[in-house]
Amino acid sequence: MTSTGILPTYQRFANGVPVPLFGRRAFRPREKYLILLVFLTFGIVCFGAFFCLPDFRGADGGASAVNSVYRVYQRMQKAGPDLLIPAPPRALPALPADDAIPVALGHHADPRRPDDHVIRDKQKLQAKIDEEYQHQKTLEKPEVAREVKVQTSSSPSVIGHRQGVTFETVPPAPAVKLPLAVGGEDKDPVARQRRDKVREMMKHGWDNYVRYAWGKNELRPISKRGHSASIFGSSNMGATIVDGLDTLYIMGLHDEFKQGRDWIAENLDFDINSEISLFETNIRFMGSLLACYALTGDVMFRDKAAQLGELMLPAFQTETGIPHSLINLHTGASKNYGWASSGCSILSEIGTIHLEFTYLSDITGNPVFRSKVENVRKMLKSLEKPKGLYPNYIHPRTGKWGQHHMSLGGLGDSFYEYLLKAWIQSGREDVEAREMYDSAMAAIVDHMIVKSPGGLLYASDLKYDRLEHKMGHLACFAGGMFALGAKTLENDVSNHHMEIAAGLTNTCHESYDRSATKLGPEAFHFIEGNEARSLKSGEKYYILRPETFESYFVMWRLTKDPKYREWGWEAVQALEQHCRVPGGFTGLHNVYQLDSSKDDVQQSYFFAETLKYLYLLFSDDDLISLDEWVFNSEAHVLPIRGNPLYRLAPTL
Repeated sequence: MTSTGILPTYQRFANGVPVPLFGRRAFRPREKYLILLVFLTFGIVCFGAFFCLPDFRGADGGASAVNSVYRVYQRMQKAGPDLLIPAPPRALPALPADDAIPVALGHHADPRRPDDHVIRDKQKLQAKIDEEYQHQKTLEKPEVAREVKVQTSSSPSVIGHRQGVTFETVPPAPAVKLPLAVGGEDKDPVARQRRDKVREMMKHGWDNYVRYAWGKNELRPISKRGHSASIFGSSNMGATIVDGLDTLYIMGLHDEFKQGRDWIAENLDFDINSEISLFETNIRFMGSLLACYALTGDVMFRDKAAQLGELMLPAFQTETGIPHSLINLHTGASKNYGWASSGCSILSEIGTIHLEFTYLSDITGNPVFRSKVENVRKMLKSLEKPKGLYPNYIHPRTGKWGQHHMSLGGLGDSFYEYLLKAWIQSGREDVEAREMYDSAMAAIVDHMIVKSPGGLLYASDLKYDRLEHKMGHLACFAGGMFALGAKTLENDVSNHHMEIAAGLTNTCHESYDRSATKLGPEAFHFIEGNEARSLKSGEKYYILRPETFESYFVMWRLTKDPKYREWGWEAVQALEQHCRVPGGFTGLHNVYQLDSSKDDVQQSYFFAETLKYLYLLFSDDDLISLDEWVFNSEAHVLPIRGNPLYRLAPTL
């Protein structure tokens, strides 16, 4: 008999008579064994899945999965003794002390305890389980020995070992000038107490970042989750970890430093397929990696910096060599912001790469990085400048200026800073940089430094020969810059520049002092009888910016006027009162309101700059001496040539 259906039939027949599929005589013995084996296998798989597979119901994904296995294991441990060894049949009198219980082989059992051997065996088993449990607990946060792989180089190096980590360093050892919590202390006990307070603020902000946003770019301290600004693209680059690392080291928070160092070694990958800011990537990531290499000699930092530098180079592939503002580090594609004066590059961004790329060439022996930034400077120097001033926009294709907007604040600021510091970084051998700085400052003093009717000195923005009588918070670094320029080269304008430095720093302090929170707004005006105050709602916010504190620090180091430390302490108290929250530190939407709403962002530069400058303000001058170090625009410390920690590659 045959089946007429479309699908095949598996009905069995014996002598033409259908045989039930699951009857007693349906299968041969071999087939029965095979089916039994299949069912046994299925049962084992189901049993194992029930007890061993991770529980994915937790919000933390992998962490809850791992913990669920441990919980099952622990329950099995607790149940094990009762399952394997029967309980005593009745209550027993109290046991003697352990050393009174005979344990020699063949010793008679206690006559009061008919199951003495059983109980003793149970105690031994429980002790063994407890020992195993203590051992397995270390699996919850593994601390396994691992080797940090580094690229080979021609630099002489030594292999060090620290808590299971193998790392390679370039001499001299960090101990030559190692910043420690017990070092760099000022003789003044008040200054020491204030410095300790700043260090505690760093610990508070860092610990909460670790707790709520580890590996993310920044922390939202109120909502207690990660945050990422558009400048970082769509990837988690651990910006706070990288940006805050040299501050942790300088403050002597070396456990936290190691925590961040290991994350960078194992997790930081710059092969990012999204557009990020070339400028921010350079000052935050490149700057910190180079600073940490200089401070420690750990070649991991140097090699990460070299990797990043290579990925940044395609941004310079323009008709003039002037880099674009945005780059995709994965594809190498780059472009400018659409809003930037018809596709122009920005002065502060193209001029704020020189310190990092020059130092990167010196420590790697690869001249390509220096050549890129020297070409940018050559282009800028060759251009005719309106009234000797540098406009904020320049087109990378034509090499011509864009909109004639000049500023010591946003869009212009750090270009001038880097001219001065390139000369300092070179051991005062880069004469061209100093000449360009002096010429630029002369034009700025003539056309952009203004005194208000109330006697406040400010650096006004200038648009097509029209003063705006507005100064941005970002320009408040200029007090320190003018002072550093005046003190590092005595000439006929040095005294005047020191007066400008003091005047600008005082004005920025006034912008703080005239607010209800004693924190400064993003921008402030000098019109309509209002001086050093914001007039627009969109300018009244404070986002943990450091520029005013930077000038306090430099002015204190160069003049020793105690008011700068007092102003810095006022700022510390204001930050504590208005910006500190249980989950870290946050910015404010309106500095003129005591109960201002908060922006819920702990900026990465709060660690890199704000707290670093305040910490150094209350430290001894030998801690990061201005004679041995320069600060990049993100306050990352780069050594001056002649500093033994410069670590020049021997091939140069």
